[in-house]
Formats: sequence, C-alpha cells, structure tokens
Amino acid sequence: IMADNSTSDPHFFRQQLNTADIVVIAVYFALNVAVGIWSSCRVNRNTLNGYFLAGRDMTWWPIGASLFASSEGSGLFIGLAGSGAAGGLAVAGFEWNVSAIIVTMPEYLQKRYGKSRIRMYLSILSLLLSVFTKISIDLYAGSLFVQICLGWSFYLSTGLVLVITALYTVAGGLAAVIYTDALQTLIMVVGAIILTIKAFDQIGGYNQLEAAYLQAIPNKTIPNTTCHLPRADAMHMFRDPRSGDLPWTGMTFGLTIMATWYWCTDQVIVQRSLSARNLNHAKAGSILASYLKMLPMILIIMPGMISRALYPDDVGCVVTSECLRACGTEVGCSNIAYPKLVMELMPMGLRGLMIAVMMAALMSSLTSIFNSSSTLFTMDIWRKLRPQAGEKELLLVGRLVIVVLIGISVVWIPVLQGSKSGQLFIYMQVVTSSLAPPVTGVFILGVFWNRANEQGAFWGLMTGLVVGATRMILEFVYPEPPCGFPDNRPAVLHSFHYLHFSIVLFSITVAVGTAVSLLTPPPDESQIKNLTWWTLSKDNLLEALPEQTAFWTRVCNFNAILLLCVNIFFYAYFA
Repeated sequence: IMADNSTSDPHFFRQQLNTADIVVIAVYFALNVAVGIWSSCRVNRNTLNGYFLAGRDMTWWPIGASLFASSEGSGLFIGLAGSGAAGGLAVAGFEWNVSAIIVTMPEYLQKRYGKSRIRMYLSILSLLLSVFTKISIDLYAGSLFVQICLGWSFYLSTGLVLVITALYTVAGGLAAVIYTDALQTLIMVVGAIILTIKAFDQIGGYNQLEAAYLQAIPNKTIPNTTCHLPRADAMHMFRDPRSGDLPWTGMTFGLTIMATWYWCTDQVIVQRSLSARNLNHAKAGSILASYLKMLPMILIIMPGMISRALYPDDVGCVVTSECLRACGTEVGCSNIAYPKLVMELMPMGLRGLMIAVMMAALMSSLTSIFNSSSTLFTMDIWRKLRPQAGEKELLLVGRLVIVVLIGISVVWIPVLQGSKSGQLFIYMQVVTSSLAPPVTGVFILGVFWNRANEQGAFWGLMTGLVVGATRMILEFVYPEPPCGFPDNRPAVLHSFHYLHFSIVLFSITVAVGTAVSLLTPPPDESQIKNLTWWTLSKDNLLEALPEQTAFWTRVCNFNAILLLCVNIFFYAYFA
C-alpha cells in the first residue's frame, strides 16, 4: 500500500518489495555475472589488446549496444527525465546530436602533433572528468533511485553495485564490459517501454501530453513569480536564442561542438570503436547506437514530463518546505520524476524489473568508465613514467587503477549528498561546456588542417583551459538563485548561456591554435602522413582492415543517410 503523501519523510513513496521483485532482481544479477564470465573467457585477457581492446575482434551489435548503454547511465535516466519534467522536450537534442589503429585518443593526438605533453594533459583531463562528473553523477543518480525505491542505506546500495561492476571489469577487461552492456541495453529498453506505456495510459495517450503538462502547477507557489509554471514551449525543440532555457542557436552549434568531443574523442566511446574487427563493424556499431539514441525522448524524457503532470506537488515543487518534504533538497525535485513514476505505476514484479533497469544503467556506465579510465592511465601516463614496464606490469596497473577509482568515488559520495544541483543532466552539460570545446578544437585542427602543429595545439588547449576553467569556477561560486530571489550573478553567467559559451570557447581555441601554428615551423611529414583527412592512405586503411566488403560498406552508408533523414524529420516535427 502506498504511504500517505502528507508525511514529512522525503522518501514517502518507498514501498516494500515482494517475492516477485526480489526474484527479478536476483535473476538480473545472475545473468549479468554469467555474461561477464562467459565474455571474459572469449578473449585473451593477459595481453594489452585482449584486455583493453577485446582482442580487436568485436562485431557491430555488441559495440552498438555498448555505445548506447555507456552513454545512458543512471545519471541520464534520472537527469533526462528530470530535465524533461522541468523544461519539456528540448533536452532530447542532447541525445539526437550523435550522429590508423591506436589504443587511446590522446595517443592519436601525440602521433599527429608530436611530443607527449598534449597526450599527458588530455589523459589527465579525461580522468578528472570521469571521476568528478561521469562516475560521481552516475553514483549519485543510481543511489538516489535505489534509496528512494528500496530505502537502503546510500553506502550499502552504492557499495554493492560498485563491488559487482568492479569484479567483472577488473577480471574481464573490455570484452566483459561490452557484452554485459549488450545485456543491459536489452533490459533497459524493455523496462523503459513498459513504464512508458503505463505512463501514457495514465494521462490518456500522447495527444494529452501537452495539455496535461501545461496544467502541472503545484498547489503551493511563491507569490509574484512564474517559476512554478511549466514552460509554454515545452513541446518545442527550437527555443528563443535569448530567453530560452535551451536556445536553438546553442543547441545547433554549441551542442555540436560538445557532441563532437563526446562521440569522436572521449575515450569511453572511442575505445569501443577501436575494438571492432574491421571498419564496417565499427561503422555499423555507431549507426546502431545512433538509432537507439532516438529512443530516450519517448522512453525517458516524455515519462519525466508525465511524472510532473501526475505529481505536480512533488516533482514540480518550488516552495522550499515542499521540496524538502518531497525529496530532501531545497532547490527542486525534478530528479525524482523517473523513480517516482516507477514506484507509483509499476505493479509487483515489474517494479523489480525497473530497479534492475536502473542498476543496469548505473553498472553499464560505470564499467565503461572504469575500463576506459584504466586504459588512459596505463597507456598514457604509467607507460610514460615507466617506459621499461612490461605487459604484465601494465595489466596489473590497469586493474589496480579501477580499484583506486572506486575508492575516490566512494570518498566523493558525501560531497554529492550535499550537492544542491537542481538538474543533474544540466549540471553535467555545464561542466562539459567549460572543458570539452578546446579538445574538439584541437582535434578538428589536427584532422582537417595539415599546417596545424604541436605548439599551436598546446597553446590553444592551455588558453581554452584558462578561459573555460574561469567560467566553471564562477558557476560554482555564483550558483543560480532559488525561485523568488533576485539573480545577482555576473552577466557572463545569467546572460551568456553555457551552450553559447561553448561556441566562443571553441572559437578561441581554434583561433589561438591557428595563429601559433602559422607563427611557428610546420609539422614534420611523419606527423601528417596517414594522420589527417587529406593524407589518409586508402591502401593502408584497407590493409589494416582486410575484411571489409563493398556490399557491407554500402549497407552502412545507406543506414547512415537514413538515420540522418530520420533525425532531420524529428527535429523538424518538434521544432
């Protein structure tokens, strides 16, 4: 029986699990461990290629599933639904903007530019981003869900998931991660479809979504304010460039810069493509992931909007006392939109499935980050510090790094519990917009401009770091004021959207990189040949990837064009 909504317990919608729920969760964990053990035995885990790149023998379907699962962690399940509840459909743009063999992305940039300082800097930056945004957000979101649904201790729920994910990541390497991601993708999609159907049934179907959402006004509001009102443009993707919460200019250009960083240079994503047995499997995996990325708007964001429509006093609260009652935080409760929907609508047994779904999302992202971070540290930092290190030492270090990352993550939990961030997803994008655009700029210059050299790339990165870090520090020093309070933040924060800032930061990096490159000697021929778009040798590529055929190449290209058309249609339909 549901607890009475008037209680002061911030987790008032906690329910007891019955036998069916427990059986479903137990079966999920058993399947997860079994798949992890099976996949670990399929490749030689005692070599660098076997552990870090799954023997470079992965096929397209587990790569595509792993790309999707890695990008749809619990942080996005909670964060996307929360942002949908807070502002409507436009956040789906973050999901739709997806569209020579090495081991890490920084390794490519070292080959392209020469020297090692760029590679070392990017590796350290990626590790910091992994610990303090990806891992921390996923841990916070996943633990929030488990805590709300099960009433477990925060440390108990996170500790259990961390131990299980670490075990098969440490033991099996990338192969175990990719195949368990494929299983978790299936579970996530099936569970989310069931919940979405039940959610739409509650409001009378898709045709009632806009009307139901616009009426989701809490009973207690703050006088002389409008923050309690749902956005009038909630059903539109393209929003006003000055007053919009996600302006169309930023979503079109700024988001493209951030998406290029994530999908083309982030180690978590790149490592999966590098594990493919040939180029066609890498392409097909990316295309499958892109098709799957069309689903979150329907399966996560719209249910978040429905949750606000069904429970406006809780999900849409604006009064501090009401938010403290509903979710234990003062700045808003949009982050509980998805777990609230699960606990209110899902029957016994299926509730256990959805808890398994959230655990799957959390574990998928964590395993991916753990494996990729250990690869970065081992191949780009440890091997630089100890060039004489043998393969056994590198493998041992790679496994120990995962344990260290877990320790740092657990230590970071109290900081996350004290966080007052209203929307996890937006918080993640704000941090990314401050640090990622310089990496995109250097990557674009390196691939498409032969004249770009190491000096230009390095000083472009350093300039971008200073500018971006300054903005990010200001974001934390001057947080957005609660509803009803005047906004006294510097103009660069309240009048300069973070997506617009990413455009400026990218432009500064490219400008500095271009100027310094032109003022210094050009790169050596060895830093250009087969490392830029214009010098890539087709013969060398075919030699490295002998299995690709003209037929499957045409299939991949056709699906890429079809995917682009579908993406354009959805943008136009919801514009």
